[in-house]
Order: sequence, then C-alpha cells, then structure tokens
Amino acid sequence: MKFSGNRALIVGGSCDLAITLAQCMIKAGLFPILTYRSEKGLKYILKSLKTSKREYNALSLEFGNRDSMNSLFRQTDDNIDYMIDFVHGNFESLIASADVDRIYSYFAENVSFRAELVKKVARIMMKNKRGRLIYISSSAAARSNHGQGFYAAAKLASEAIYKNLGLELGGHGITTITLRPGYIDSGRGRRFIGTHTHEVLNKVPMKRALTKKEVAETILFYLSDSAAGFNATEISMDGGLTAGK
Repeated sequence: MKFSGNRALIVGGSCDLAITLAQCMIKAGLFPILTYRSEKGLKYILKSLKTSKREYNALSLEFGNRDSMNSLFRQTDDNIDYMIDFVHGNFESLIASADVDRIYSYFAENVSFRAELVKKVARIMMKNKRGRLIYISSSAAARSNHGQGFYAAAKLASEAIYKNLGLELGGHGITTITLRPGYIDSGRGRRFIGTHTHEVLNKVPMKRALTKKEVAETILFYLSDSAAGFNATEISMDGGLTAGK
C-alpha cells in the first residue's frame, strides 16, 4: 500500500486496538503519535512498542481538557497527515435513571470537546492541503443494547461531525471515514463476550468476533492512497450484525 502522508495522530492510543494499529503503521513506514490519558496508559504504550522506540511518539491528552489539547498541538509542530480517533467514554445507564450531571459532562467531553479537537486538526491539514481522518465508532450507533442510549447518541453526534467535515473539506484534499466495528476480541469487547458468549455470537452471522488485527489492517487500508475515493461515509465492519433483525 502507498501513503501520501507519514505522521498519524492516534487519539486514544493506549487501547489494544490503537497499539495494534500503531504496530501495523510502523511496519508500513508511517510514524504514529499515540495519545494517552494516564501514566498507566503511557506505560502500556511503552511496554507494547518497546522494540520500536524511535519509530513513534507518545503524548499526553486529557480528553475534555483544553490546556492538555493545546499542549499536544504545540508538540506536533502542525505536522499531522492522518488522525484516527479511538476515544470514547463508557457511560451505560438506562435513560430514566441516569444522573443529570453525568449526562452533561459526558456529552461535553465526548461530543463538544471532540468537535474542537477535530476543528484544530482540520485547520492544520488545511495548511498542508491534505489529510485523512478516521473515526472509530461502533455498531451500537445502528443497533444499541439496553443502557447504551447515551453512548449511541454520542457516537452518532460524533459521526455527524466527521461526515460533515468530509463534505466541507473534501475539495481541499481532506477526507473522512467513520468505521463502525462490531464485537471485537479485545479490551472491553473481550470481557463482554467472555460473559455473554452464546448471546453475542448468535447475533453475528459470521458466528465469531472480529480480531484486533483485522480491524487495524482495515483502518490502515482506509488511510492508504488506494482508498482515496472513500469520503464522508460510514462503513460497518461487524460480521453482518446490523444487516438483519
């Protein structure tokens, strides 16, 4: 695969899927910049990528904190060709019983702050006259479980931000994709599948979860020049989960 850019900002870079993507990027000759929220996240990145010390960077980003975001961009020197956005807070609650303050803070962090982050990255890309942004959403945006109403709503709102950015800036060489993965054998997904195996896999026509390598390699393809024609669109990668009832 060929790539027009080199430097990729991976927001939420301490999750298993982001680290797998970073490993794929390094093999492809790209330079990933992974963000982390805590020292625990940084340690996990360093441990996972210990054989590639000079082939990536790790920077702090406290999602929801403007000072942290401004510090991040000062360290990137306005040099970002790609952004892959994995961040999303987990807020599961029945609508009628949810804490009101938690609702407000959740959407402020996962929608409003994300919109500001995307705006800043888009302006950097406009200076460079090229860019590609991929938002990692969820099949829950199309088919949510009980208690996922706020999570799904924030995902859909974030999808709209990315979609419209691709509509507005596609003519300037800046394009966007939303990827909606289904159940993944990684992180929270692995734990959920472990306790609901029969229930989960019966919903998926493929009868199995996705692997993190499958998803990471798919993201890498959508960053490549071969996928340049994809823009302002949502792509489901869920083994057929949302295709039927």
